[in-house]
Amino acid sequence: MLLKRMNRKLPYYLLGKYQLIGTVTFSVLFALVFLNIYIPFSETAWFGLGDSVMFMFTLVFAAIAILTLIISRMLMYSSKQYFDLTYLTYSLWSIIEIVTIAGLYTWITVDVITTDGTIWETFRKSLVNSTIALGVPYIIAGMYFAIIDKNNTIRLMNYENVVTDEPRKPEASLQKITLFDNSGTLKLSVSPENLYYIESDDNYIKVWYTDSKGNLQNYMLRCRLKTVEESFRDSGLIRCNRKYIVNLSKVSMLRKENEGYVLDLCNESIPPIPVTKTYTDSVLGYFTEQQPLMDPIE
Repeated sequence: MLLKRMNRKLPYYLLGKYQLIGTVTFSVLFALVFLNIYIPFSETAWFGLGDSVMFMFTLVFAAIAILTLIISRMLMYSSKQYFDLTYLTYSLWSIIEIVTIAGLYTWITVDVITTDGTIWETFRKSLVNSTIALGVPYIIAGMYFAIIDKNNTIRLMNYENVVTDEPRKPEASLQKITLFDNSGTLKLSVSPENLYYIESDDNYIKVWYTDSKGNLQNYMLRCRLKTVEESFRDSGLIRCNRKYIVNLSKVSMLRKENEGYVLDLCNESIPPIPVTKTYTDSVLGYFTEQQPLMDPIE
């Protein structure tokens, strides 16, 4: 089970440009704080700001370590164009970064100071410290970006309590589906009555809706369809396919065909959307419990 999870595709929010920059920046700051706390208790620590020689080695090590992380994350960012990174690949990549930094520290330590232990003992200690200095901020950064992705991507906003000089509209029209990018910037706001369906496109989603002129439009946003499904649980938006979430208020007919059920939407330009076996019960449950007048055709 663990191996299966590790082989899952890495979420896009760990591979975005700003996320990678933020991870490196936070890791460097965390490492500096950790090393300043660790130095007084270490026998092999040679960092220093007073002595000119030690200060020079400190700058050299810090510059090489930061440059190594930057190059590594740039390669990680570029690699997603050629192959899909998994949780396992990302973990191994991070471990290689940690081992590389530990090896660099060991090499400079052996040349700079004389230690009582062996090279391998020095490397072991530096590996433990590098794991803490880099591994902890990697985990914290990943958790932070996961929370931001879940909370700021797509929301259903209720404007019922907003003061306005316009005439009060029906309650349904007081709700807006709002889409945000990873930085929390509002990108699109659409009324549920204008939304038809949401389509998955790799690491993106396409939101299909009609504009003020009634023309069918689509808007693409970096987001997982799973996030949308969780955000709109128990609403009129329901998943019917691995690739689609539909607004059931826009369904004109549920038809039974040889391959299974399909949904016809209230727009002739939209092709029928298939309902796969995984989601058949939830879709049928909606029509039989909430829409008794729209019985499926057997």
